[in-house]
Amino acid sequence: METLNTTSESPQATAILAATQRWRSQIPGDVHEHIVEALYDQAARIADRAISRPGRAARPTFDRTLDRILTSKLWGFPIMILLFAAMFWITIMAANVPSSWIAWILMDQGHPWLRDLFVGAGSPWWLTGLIVDGMYLGTAWVVSVMLPPMAIFFPMFTLLEDFGYLPRVAFNLDRLFKASGAHGKQAMTTMMGFGCNAAGVIATRIIDSPRERLLAVITNNFALCNGRWPTQILIATVFLGALVPASLAGLVSATAVTGVALLGVLLTLLVGWALSRTVLKGEVSTFSLELPPYRPPRFWQTLYTSLIDRTLFVLWRAVVFALPAGAVIWLVANVHAGGESLAEHFIRFANPIGLALGLNGVILLAYIIAIPANEIVIPTVLMLTVMVTGAHGIGSGAGVMFELDSNDAVRQLLTAGGWTTLTAVNLMLFSLLHNPCSTTLYTIYKETGSAKWTIVSALLPLTMGFAVCGLVAFVWRMVS
Repeated sequence: METLNTTSESPQATAILAATQRWRSQIPGDVHEHIVEALYDQAARIADRAISRPGRAARPTFDRTLDRILTSKLWGFPIMILLFAAMFWITIMAANVPSSWIAWILMDQGHPWLRDLFVGAGSPWWLTGLIVDGMYLGTAWVVSVMLPPMAIFFPMFTLLEDFGYLPRVAFNLDRLFKASGAHGKQAMTTMMGFGCNAAGVIATRIIDSPRERLLAVITNNFALCNGRWPTQILIATVFLGALVPASLAGLVSATAVTGVALLGVLLTLLVGWALSRTVLKGEVSTFSLELPPYRPPRFWQTLYTSLIDRTLFVLWRAVVFALPAGAVIWLVANVHAGGESLAEHFIRFANPIGLALGLNGVILLAYIIAIPANEIVIPTVLMLTVMVTGAHGIGSGAGVMFELDSNDAVRQLLTAGGWTTLTAVNLMLFSLLHNPCSTTLYTIYKETGSAKWTIVSALLPLTMGFAVCGLVAFVWRMVS
């Protein structure tokens, strides 16, 4: 046996060895037996908490008790729906205030100041319009309406992930997504898509199978992102809520918006089922999900990573596309040919097609030129409607996006533009079923590296949107 020569050790080592020998002499019996006994006792305590035996259930723990509630067949889905509904409600309501602040700074103050600066510098009207009224204002709209919701939703989503709840969501939804041929983890990427589809596409990196990841990428657009919530809420409130007494208007509007969101989830499953049995046929990969223990979320770290990795990353991509889109919006409204603007030419050409689909030419053009961000669809629709109706005293000029102060003013303007209840219903459906915004399309291309699947991701929901709107318009006119 090797012995330790304490004579050459430091005084500290000598003291430690002396203390060890002293404590060793105070322990009765064999010290090795005590160590083994302690190990067995600890193993027995762990087994007692983790293993159920016939006639004796495992001891309750905080994690197990919470899991029995959150993954329960009875309570799991209602709690999940209520929790995410609360997140959406907090996002929508809490984003209003910072959105209005940013809009006040960038549009109410920044836009006139920048315009005066250009005019004072002797800039030609077309250059001022193109840069200030088009590129700057379009970008300001995107920043003011996208930044606050993302800065609120993404941290909340990441906090749930850090707490350990999102794996439970995947566990609850695994059976539904597995039946559609998709991966259970797609539940989490779909939930992320409700905040922002581009972020949802990035989140599909958690799916290892390339086939199932592609399924999640293509179908993520059916999750109603925050850019489409304002359109849904406004149109439901203005047109559908107006069909019933005022006491029921809020309930009817909320039910209509919730119905559209649930329709998106249903279409995610149906389209996933169809793709997994045709062009993306393959075996469903094994989904081994280890539910992590619950732990207190790391608030500041989560806040930092959410803002840097998700919010600013997605916002920057949106700004990159908003600048040229703002220029296009201004140009189509101000470049004339044959006495009419390019926008008026297109609207007259597309109006028969739009009306056949229960929409109109203004809506079709708005969805083309507002492709950088769904948030600017309604301001673009209002601007184009003023242009084609020739309404006086509304807006700030051709190609300049604006908002109206009240829902009644929105209803009067859109009704003057030929809108009916059918137009409102089909716009809500088309808002769900149309091509992803340019930010999401670019993200799909970067994530898949494939132009082919990017085109499929754009044309599939667009084709479905035309088909669904056409069918609804046909049935509506048959029964009315």
